[in-house]
Parts: sequence; structure tokens; C-alpha cells
Amino acid sequence: MSDLASPIYPPETPAHIAYYLAVDDVDRRAEAATANGARLVVPPFDAGDQGRLATLIDPVGAAFSLWQPHRFAGWSLPPHLAGTPQRMVLASDQPDRARHFYRATTGADLARAEFVTAGSFPPSTRQWEVVIGVDDPDHVVARARDHGADVVTWSEKTGRPVVRLSGPERLTCHVRRLES
Repeated sequence: MSDLASPIYPPETPAHIAYYLAVDDVDRRAEAATANGARLVVPPFDAGDQGRLATLIDPVGAAFSLWQPHRFAGWSLPPHLAGTPQRMVLASDQPDRARHFYRATTGADLARAEFVTAGSFPPSTRQWEVVIGVDDPDHVVARARDHGADVVTWSEKTGRPVVRLSGPERLTCHVRRLES
């Protein structure tokens, strides 16, 4: 998460959960993104000796960042560890357009991303939402309600229940039981 009050972000930058895509060349991929309809929010810059990044808004309205690692390649999380990100979801009115945009921008399919029709999830602003796997979704939902989160529950096509939590900043995440 980044503090949007930081001087690198223009005042109109929407609140969002940062979705960083590792790329081979931030400058070239940022140019490809804008050529494919994205709006550049924060031009490419070096984050010290850690890497180079840029922040953009994609053609369907979701914020994302491009990351070119130098010394810091990113975090490596064991798969299926409770409380860790499992996938990212982008719900929009144009999921095929979004999928095509990211493929054209990065040169690859995003293996841990889902592009879905907005109607299949509760209404949201166009933003990337992290899917977090947990051992006890009911406990997480109870704690989230205690802290004022809006909670919506529905079932995936797989029949597993998914809970979408929304905080006061209208940032959202999905919580679902870890697959065994």
C-alpha cells in the first residue's frame, strides 16, 4: 500500500490496492500501455536501488503499477498459505478488453489474475481486488464487521462461498476458504 498523499501521486489518483506487474522494461511497457489506452499517472522513476516503477490507469478504469526489479524482485509467498494473496480479480464491463490490454502491455497472460464481468460480482469501482485464502472465513468476516467493513457474500461458479469486504476507503478484497 502506498500513501496517496505522497508528492509522487497527483491529487486525482484513485485510492487502490497496488497491483504491481513485474516487467522487463518499465519505460517500454509504460509506452505500450499508453499506446493501448492506459493513462499514465506516475511516470517511470527509480525507487532507489530496489527497482523502477510507473503507475497507470488501464482502459477499463483500474489503477495498476509496472515494476522492473533491480535489487528487489518482490516477495515470494508459499502457495496456499493462510492469510496471503492467492489471486487478483478485475471485474469490469469489458473483461475481454481488459485481458487483451494486459496481454498486449506485458507480452504475457497474467496467470494469477481473473478478468470477470462486473455483473458476476457485487458492484464495485473498477479496481484490482486481491483474493486472500483463509482457514476460517467466518472468523475473518466477524472481525471485519467489528471494524466496520461492508460484507457481501456470494458463491463462485465452483460453489465455494466468497466474501467481499469493503472498508471505509471503498477498497475491497475477497476472502475465501483455502483449497485443501
